[in-house]
Amino acid sequence: MKNTKPVLLVEDDSIDAMTVRRAFKDLNLTNKLIHRVNGEEALEYLRSPDAEIPCVILLDLNMPRMNGTEFLKVIKQDDCLRTTPVIVLTTSNEECDVVESFRLCVAGYIVKPVDYKKFVEAIRTIDLYWTLSELPDRDAGVKNAAKEEVVTAH
Repeated sequence: MKNTKPVLLVEDDSIDAMTVRRAFKDLNLTNKLIHRVNGEEALEYLRSPDAEIPCVILLDLNMPRMNGTEFLKVIKQDDCLRTTPVIVLTTSNEECDVVESFRLCVAGYIVKPVDYKKFVEAIRTIDLYWTLSELPDRDAGVKNAAKEEVVTAH
């Protein structure tokens, strides 16, 4: 990734989380990887006053307590979080999951490859895309939303 912001991994499967960590290491990605095991824990992290907002969120869909779709519905309604890019990284190749994820404005949807080399290539592709992609300044988005509220209040 072109910046030093962390990447938030929302994943309940410890083996999949370990695989992402290993892929980051093998690709020499220096972004800190913050891991949370479900949507509730991820929201708790994101809403913490001392949390650094990630440059991208890697999100599993099938998790206990708050699944990925429920998490997406919440953050896309939050002025401070809605512009944070989310890539779904899941085992589900169900068309309804793909459609619902894009309806909720995900930046991408990747079915986790079983083969480790293909998995590393998927992470490499994510890294390349987010290295080339221009991201909005989170604080500017919040300031613009606040300005819009003031304008519409008059």
